[in-house]
Amino acid sequence: MVLIDASRYAASHQEQVMEAIQQHLLLVSVPLGFALLIGGYGGWQCVCWSRQHSTTLPLVLLNVFNGLRVIPSLAILFLLIPILGLTFQAAAFALCLLAIPPILLATEVGFRTVPASVREVGMAMGMTPWQLFCQVDLPLALPVILSGVKTATLEVIASATLAAFIGAGGLGSFITLGFALNEPAILLVGAIPVAGLALLAEGFLNRLQQLLRLPA
Repeated sequence: MVLIDASRYAASHQEQVMEAIQQHLLLVSVPLGFALLIGGYGGWQCVCWSRQHSTTLPLVLLNVFNGLRVIPSLAILFLLIPILGLTFQAAAFALCLLAIPPILLATEVGFRTVPASVREVGMAMGMTPWQLFCQVDLPLALPVILSGVKTATLEVIASATLAAFIGAGGLGSFITLGFALNEPAILLVGAIPVAGLALLAEGFLNRLQQLLRLPA
């Protein structure tokens, strides 16, 4: 019965639902894009620094970002309100902080676990550092990196619903409205698409991970 009521509500508010889905996708894609750049580059630089200097600085950096994972996204969001206000930027920044640690850690692990013997063979063949990165390091590390990207994506899709608390829109607006009015049907209009997006993202990334994984 609740599902029928939810479908009726969604049909009668089709424009608002589509707009909320677009806002939610934007709230997911922008933070993830920045997190991929920052986390990916940071993880690679941690491995380069460890190979050329010492592991002390990379360990400190990794522990700092890993510590961010224990801070609730809602807490970060409210801490940013005095600085960025009730804006999309505040929500995107908080979600980016949430997405960076799993990507950074997975990238560092992926590149660190590339066998040294394989890299030595590449250098012996006369590969340039860029060729070594593109043809050896990245292909071998990519399946592990994708595991971090998958974790970050699922966390951001779910946590993007919190953006509704500061008026940044997204599917969370239906969830908060459903709670406020004690209407499960309205709540499901937001919750079901969020679950669907998470399942689609997980399925796509799982399949991509399988395609990239080298045979044993």
